[in-house]
Amino acid sequence: MAKSLVIVESPAKARTINKFLGKDFVVKASMGHVRDLPKRELGVDIEHRFEPKYIIIRGKGKILQEIKKAAARAEKIFLAPDHDREGEAIAYHLEKYLSQSNGNGAEIRRILFNEITEKAIREAIENPVGIDRQKVDAQQARRILDRLVGYLISPLLWKAIYRGTSAGRVQSVALRIICEREEEIEKFIPEEFWSIDGTFTGAAKQPFEASLFEIDGEKAKVTDGESAAAIAGELAELDFTVTRVEKKVRRRKPSPPFITSTLQQEAAKRFMFSARKTMQIAQGLYEGVEIDGDPVGLITYMRTDSTRIADEAIEEVRAYIQTAFGAGDLPAKPNLYKKKKGAQDAHEAIRPTSVLRTPGELKGKLTRDQSRVYELIWSRFVASQMNPAVYDQTAVDITGGKYLFRANGSVMRSLGYLKAFQEAPDARKGGDGKDRLLPVIEKGEAARLDEVRKDQHFTQPPSRYTDASLVKELEANGIGRPSTYASITTTLIQRKYIEREKQRFHPTRLGRDVLKFLLVGFQNVFNVSFTARMEAELDKIEDGRDNWRDVVEQFYNRFREDLDTIDEKAAEVKAELQKTTDILCEKCGNPMKERWGRNGKFLACTSYPECKHTRPLEGEEPEPTGEKCSECGGDMVIKSGRFGRFLACSRYPECRSTRSIPVGVKCPREECDGELTEKRTRGGKTFYGCSGYPDCKFALWNRPVNEKCPACGFPVMVEKQTKARGAFLECADSKCRAKKELSGETV
Repeated sequence: MAKSLVIVESPAKARTINKFLGKDFVVKASMGHVRDLPKRELGVDIEHRFEPKYIIIRGKGKILQEIKKAAARAEKIFLAPDHDREGEAIAYHLEKYLSQSNGNGAEIRRILFNEITEKAIREAIENPVGIDRQKVDAQQARRILDRLVGYLISPLLWKAIYRGTSAGRVQSVALRIICEREEEIEKFIPEEFWSIDGTFTGAAKQPFEASLFEIDGEKAKVTDGESAAAIAGELAELDFTVTRVEKKVRRRKPSPPFITSTLQQEAAKRFMFSARKTMQIAQGLYEGVEIDGDPVGLITYMRTDSTRIADEAIEEVRAYIQTAFGAGDLPAKPNLYKKKKGAQDAHEAIRPTSVLRTPGELKGKLTRDQSRVYELIWSRFVASQMNPAVYDQTAVDITGGKYLFRANGSVMRSLGYLKAFQEAPDARKGGDGKDRLLPVIEKGEAARLDEVRKDQHFTQPPSRYTDASLVKELEANGIGRPSTYASITTTLIQRKYIEREKQRFHPTRLGRDVLKFLLVGFQNVFNVSFTARMEAELDKIEDGRDNWRDVVEQFYNRFREDLDTIDEKAAEVKAELQKTTDILCEKCGNPMKERWGRNGKFLACTSYPECKHTRPLEGEEPEPTGEKCSECGGDMVIKSGRFGRFLACSRYPECRSTRSIPVGVKCPREECDGELTEKRTRGGKTFYGCSGYPDCKFALWNRPVNEKCPACGFPVMVEKQTKARGAFLECADSKCRAKKELSGETV
């Protein structure tokens, strides 16, 4: 009896689906895309309305041969890649390949599902559909647009900067957003201001805090210490009266279940995960995790911008809420959430495939990170169908002369959805997030001012973007889509255009120079509004409201205008980026100019290629260390390379001895006599590992210090800092994690 063939993208997904379908089905994985545009040529026939030239991706021949053999024995073929543009394109190219090589004439159909459960898979097989050509066209248009930008601009960048730099249609706009924020920070001039707070006591004899809010009916603005001192002196002579007491009942509604962007934002704020890491973990939860020996798909599809929930899932979660929390936390009707403008709505929101599979039941069956992300998704979904939190909010005004102080407080009446889920605080907004309880206060009663505090502050520049805030900014501006958010910052980091330091993105010097070139030559293309408009056009193609060739042509015509005038502009930018300096070449006496290379900026002789002399850029001279080279006895200096800073012999190139930079802390493992050194991952993230690697693999993400843990005696602690606590030390032993304030107190 002929078996049916099911083709998916990944082996993990194949294993999970194979478990549900049994012996009458064969499940194969394509390992992602099987055909693409060629790497070494444009692959787009501009003269014939942008006709793409597709070839089999190198290395996919063997996989396709295995699929072809399985197809030859199958009666039916089901294409089951993910239900998005990329997945539809994979299905389309598989259909093309199999149609050409399918000798037995097996029926080829597309199947769609939002979760990998037995019910969803069997329903999909019973209701197959055809390939969605509109979705394929939208993916094809995006791929061609990206190829046109990358292939036609990159050679220009090579001339201006160095071979290997490149530009991406969407990534370059994200780079612009990050660089423009950096410029705002650099131009920011702090302004001094003072806050004045008072401790008051009313009839209830319980002290409470209030802040100066108005002076003579205008919002209080105190700009210097002298004014603050004068006001504090005046306040001490005044009598105060409570002039307003306002009490309101407030209701805080739950947030909708996660979509891709909000999941990435919350995981970044809560766990400091990059968007890429969050999506990798979610992908694993979706495709299937081994639970008691069987692969189980734990969440629905994780690339979505819809908050829609299936009726059966709502019924299940409402029944769970009634049982687990009680009828008082269950609304009379299901909570429905507004569709976001421009949302595709092809998938549900991200939710657990079964709410009855609680995080507690899965404890010990998932990795730590899988467990954290699953609990986040599960809790937010449950909370989204619960009643609002209800609290009393009180505002009190205390007036004395021309001064008005205001105190705000709130008391929780009913936790509601907060029993299931509380969002991580936004560090940018400050505050400790705690409710302040005010005593009983009546309008008209006297209030005694017991103490006045005046504190100096300075306005702060805008914050650099984090994974969470950048995704939020991209989404708000219509840049990218759920499937692309994670890859944007990953690509920029890999190209060394940005760096992640303490969870915030900093543009590199290279990134800023690349952007400078792009904006001089391609201001029309690399701007937020135009890129957002192109994303909307891709959506129109998917909806059948526009033709993909027309959209690509519209883009290309605008792009062509910039390409036609780039030579003159590029020469200006190149001259600026490769400035000739006053420094003379030590070999031939000609001036030297700044150049970019793979390891950063350097000085090169202007008479190249006759003279090939180079030297480090002034200000970037190797740092002396006082250490000697173990091979030749020369001085060791600190240099910078592809993977960060390192020690190198000053006699290079005669001596090529290098090693990692030690941080003055011995490896804490008793059996190891190595020392901890500063290292960097391929993604550019600094860490501290043992010099005895690979024999010793001890490593830390935070900078180690030579200090014994006062709680457990472990010989190394690490430096940490949070906005709420400031700088502190933490035990480097993962079993302890005791914290020590810099004042010496252990907590």
